[in-house]
Amino acid sequence: MAEDIHSVLVVTKDSKISSQISAMLIPPIFELNIAGDFNEARRRFSERVYNIVIVDYADGAGVDFATDISSSTSTILLLVPAAYFDQISYKVEIFGVLSISSPFDQFYFYNMIKIAIAVQYKVQILSSQTMKLKNKMEEIRIINRAKLLIMQNLSLSEEQAHHHIEKEAMNSCRKKIDVAQEIIKTYEK
Repeated sequence: MAEDIHSVLVVTKDSKISSQISAMLIPPIFELNIAGDFNEARRRFSERVYNIVIVDYADGAGVDFATDISSSTSTILLLVPAAYFDQISYKVEIFGVLSISSPFDQFYFYNMIKIAIAVQYKVQILSSQTMKLKNKMEEIRIINRAKLLIMQNLSLSEEQAHHHIEKEAMNSCRKKIDVAQEIIKTYEK
């Protein structure tokens, strides 16, 4: 994982902030994209997935953008003026958005990026596990549908229908899900 390239979208109109971040997040570890306004950022965000999104406060508009995209798998960092930090960080943390006090020093910012990367790895693991569970649930749903069709059409008990699917899968060297899908096609005409 150390060789991973981390895609980063920076959303700011402030050239000083974009220059600072560009100087710290350098290739090949980081692939940096800068959007100068929220419309451009929304367009870019809709076109691809970024590991990390860094959003400038921008008189409060950054808060709305950060919370709008918070349901994605991206780790979102919001740059908040020190005067509003406590108020805004409490508001956005329930969306999973991390706040960084702005202006920031390099050491603080670098540590927040390291946290964002660690969060991103955890999100990837959890997303993978979620997908596996969703696939397993879909497989169970399909097999249960096939069992129901067998029970209705062949007058078998649930246990017998389950055994029927398992036996057919074993005899034909196929997965139960494939057998179940074939049963559904056969009886749902």
